[in-house]
Amino acid sequence: MQRHVISPRPDLAARLQERGMLYHEGYYTETSAYQLTTAEVDGLEAATNELFEMCLSVVRHVIAHELWEEFCIPRAHAELIKRSWREDDVSLYGRFDLGYDSRTGDIKLLEFNADTPTALLEAAVVQYDWLLSTGRPDQWNSLHERLVSHLRACRADLSAEAAGGPDLHLACARDSAEDYMTVAYLAECARQAGYTTRLLYVDEISVDSHQGNRFCAPDGQPIRHLFKLYPWEWLLREEFAEYLAPNYETTTWIEPPYKSLLANKMLLVYLWKLFPGHRLLLESHYVPATDPGAYAGAWCRKPVLGREGQNTSIVEDGQVLEAREGEYGAEGFVLQRFFPIETFDGWLPVLGAWVVAGEAAGLGIREQHESLITDNLAHFAPHWFS
Repeated sequence: MQRHVISPRPDLAARLQERGMLYHEGYYTETSAYQLTTAEVDGLEAATNELFEMCLSVVRHVIAHELWEEFCIPRAHAELIKRSWREDDVSLYGRFDLGYDSRTGDIKLLEFNADTPTALLEAAVVQYDWLLSTGRPDQWNSLHERLVSHLRACRADLSAEAAGGPDLHLACARDSAEDYMTVAYLAECARQAGYTTRLLYVDEISVDSHQGNRFCAPDGQPIRHLFKLYPWEWLLREEFAEYLAPNYETTTWIEPPYKSLLANKMLLVYLWKLFPGHRLLLESHYVPATDPGAYAGAWCRKPVLGREGQNTSIVEDGQVLEAREGEYGAEGFVLQRFFPIETFDGWLPVLGAWVVAGEAAGLGIREQHESLITDNLAHFAPHWFS
């Protein structure tokens, strides 16, 4: 893998605006791009598919052994999670964050963004537009086609009610343009697959006592199928969480409840328990929030429930090398063996390997300068292979 310094296209801002990337300022600068070989792409694709199957093994293990407390899941929602797993509820996508060293060929799982992954629009659409504009030969990117195809295949499971209304509602929180445009892009994929759609905010969803305590949109329309870009660890603790299980038959949630296990950093601990020493994994253990952090060797310490690199630190022989502040960590931390990702002139790339319908579907790369922790300040860089 090589990093190239490139010049942004002269009409970049207009192109990004046209494709709905309203959050590009300082994030998608188009000043660098990564070149991979066909063999590297083949290896990353195979690793992604293998990791996904391993993650499903963890879900089976957690459910079989009722490990709800270990995963910080309120036991009141255990049956909801088990039922969504048993009935194989519809799941769209996820993103593995991988560490990679092209000098050795080592690929390591850093974490799995299984429930609310973003960077989708830029991976599926924006970098592909760059590829076409610049005449590069190829890109590992079938995201859009696979999303539309999978949604079309799910039509039988996500059919509209006789009462009418949108086939599919899509929701996110109010405070993020990136989240909103992600659900807007998925709504466009759904429309291309033949659905009618409606966007709304999570705080607009209500429980209507006059309709059997069903989840409803602001106009009173019952919500039959809902894609939510909103974490399950929050949703399970919301005021209306008690209505989730009673509405199982009337409201389909995408991503499904069992994704709360895959999006949890304890996944890393149980992957290591089930597959110790696996070439794609890094040694990982749970430590409580009160742990003093005096570890021998180099480790990445990340909160069990956390996002965007907050409260993550790199510790070596008890000394903190780098740390991020935040509001997470009360549930404890996962201690993951530090993996020295290959850097390029001070830039550290993390490879986002996407899965759609459980199969590897493409790559998005985020890079951070002079930092060991990838957070929401990382740049997105397009890629190609030859």
